Amino acid sequence: MGHNHSHNHTSTKNIKIAFYLNLCFTILEIIGGIYVNSIAIISDAIHDLGDTISLGTAWYLDVKSKKKADKKFSFGYNRFSLLGALISSVILIGGSIYVINEAIGRILNPEHTDAQGMMIFAIIGVFVNGYASWKLSGGKSMNEKVASWHLLEDVLGWVAVLIVAIMLNFKDIHYLDPALSLLITIYILWNVIKRLKETLFIFLQGVPKDIDVNQIKSKILNLKFVRSMHHTHVWSLEGEHHVFTTHIKLDNVSTFSEYKSVKKKTKDILKKYHFKHYTIELELNDETCELEINTKNHNE
Repeated sequence: MGHNHSHNHTSTKNIKIAFYLNLCFTILEIIGGIYVNSIAIISDAIHDLGDTISLGTAWYLDVKSKKKADKKFSFGYNRFSLLGALISSVILIGGSIYVINEAIGRILNPEHTDAQGMMIFAIIGVFVNGYASWKLSGGKSMNEKVASWHLLEDVLGWVAVLIVAIMLNFKDIHYLDPALSLLITIYILWNVIKRLKETLFIFLQGVPKDIDVNQIKSKILNLKFVRSMHHTHVWSLEGEHHVFTTHIKLDNVSTFSEYKSVKKKTKDILKKYHFKHYTIELELNDETCELEINTKNHNE
């Protein structure tokens, strides 16, 4: 429990640091991008503005997600962290579409860019975003992972800007700057959409990829006195903490000790999967479960 509390505190602190770094650099970037007339820097400033908003949202929701369960949210506030990841992804997609539009316009109508100014901003960008990305790189929640991925993309983007700026020092090719902006944004958009799909999958309560439901069922069904299972569900709260529920039908149980033995052995199986929460309902062979009947009727 102490380790989990320490991780929660660290995740909030890291997102907070990343937010302030990104906010300060975004302001500097907007001013500098206009000054050196670089669409690549301006487009990255728009991208970073989206990152700043999403990091601020992630910070707020990360703090919110640490609240304990109450009468409003009986599972706690973990899924607020997931909401932060969803908002971040949507903001980045919107920003990327805007940047693509601006870059295409600059390719069609090229303008001169201050290569030396680009180099200075690129070097600062690599260090600032690199440090922020490193602070979030060890995050376990989907919120931290999405934020870290955004910042890592920024680092790669600034490395590309630096390379183009060096090239422009030798030859003034006007379309290089917007072409670079276009390539970076398309790459970012591709990865953000993949992350968004993962986030939506968790939101829609899909079975976590690291959990094999059939394997769990097989182990429980092999226990003595277990006849069948129904109403078995596995989902994730926010990508890190998973939940399991099931109904187990027993057969030939004659003593309370046998009943307790099945429950203990089932829990021992589930403990290996480190579920945040699990619910097991044991039913004797002469019991009728309405949920099982409803499931059968639905399938028919």
